[in-house]
Amino acid sequence: MDELPEKINPLASMPSEPIDPAVDPGALISVIVPLINEEGTIVELFDKVRDVFQELQRDYEIIFIDDGSTDSSWQLLRMLYQEYPMNVRAIRFRLNKGKAAALAAGFELAEGEIIFTMDADLQDDPSEIPRFLECLASGADLVTGYKKKRRDPLHKVIPSRFFNWVVSMASGLRLHDYNCGFKAYRKEVMDDVHLYGELHRYIPFLANARGFKVKETIVEHHPRTSGVSKYGMERYFRGFFDLFTVIMLTRFSRKPLHLFGGIGSFLFIIGLVINMWLTWIWLWGAAIGNRPLLFLGVLLMVVGIQLFAIGLVGEMINSAKPRDDSDRPIKTILK
Repeated sequence: MDELPEKINPLASMPSEPIDPAVDPGALISVIVPLINEEGTIVELFDKVRDVFQELQRDYEIIFIDDGSTDSSWQLLRMLYQEYPMNVRAIRFRLNKGKAAALAAGFELAEGEIIFTMDADLQDDPSEIPRFLECLASGADLVTGYKKKRRDPLHKVIPSRFFNWVVSMASGLRLHDYNCGFKAYRKEVMDDVHLYGELHRYIPFLANARGFKVKETIVEHHPRTSGVSKYGMERYFRGFFDLFTVIMLTRFSRKPLHLFGGIGSFLFIIGLVINMWLTWIWLWGAAIGNRPLLFLGVLLMVVGIQLFAIGLVGEMINSAKPRDDSDRPIKTILK
């Protein structure tokens, strides 16, 4: 009978961890740049991004998404593609579909293990890409920029700060700048997060809800040198509506009764208390038939029952859906 070895190393047979793509020189990095009418900055942006990756000695691809430009942006992209076919990829929309649609198209096309997003107006500085990679290498799954010193007028800065404060309170993820387009992701983040509508500003919120680690790093915000801003005050109103969508998707998509049942029960109890008080004074001889409070109490009870019923219907629909792993934040399986 063979003798057993004196010492057995329990870690000897364990699979080794793969090299982190944030530091692996052989891992491809994708840079997604949505744009509309940015003919004055496209070539300069490409040159700066190329210089950074050449200095890092990293393989890269830049994916430009022309979101319905009416200037010569597409002609410039064709020129860059012809000159650098190994590094430039481009998508052209027939109509302006918005930044979320452009980013979604870029994520679908990207082949890199690390994905960057940045605007084409050169207000984001490509020279800061190495710092994002350092944050990813330290354990983050998503790194978002924070424009501590913004080069924007006050009427844009104040609403932005208020918006970021509200989103931070609602999400539990404290970030200074949800709207910053300069971000870095591990590919698995965007494989797991479904992007549609105008939810691009809430990618950190969605990623955090799926268990990914989100970090923030300060970035330099340069003044715009060419073109005009494509965003107005209306984006904040749309953003608040989208916030309710994200809250529903992250907290109540699998338990709708917790939301509708909670609100419905609250309204029903208020209506019940009102009607009980009116019943009490009616027993003592007071006339209540012409009181608006009676109608309010009945209305609250009826609406409360309806909301509770909507929550129950939602639970029934969820129970009838096929079971899958889409809501399970699985990171690794050893088998």
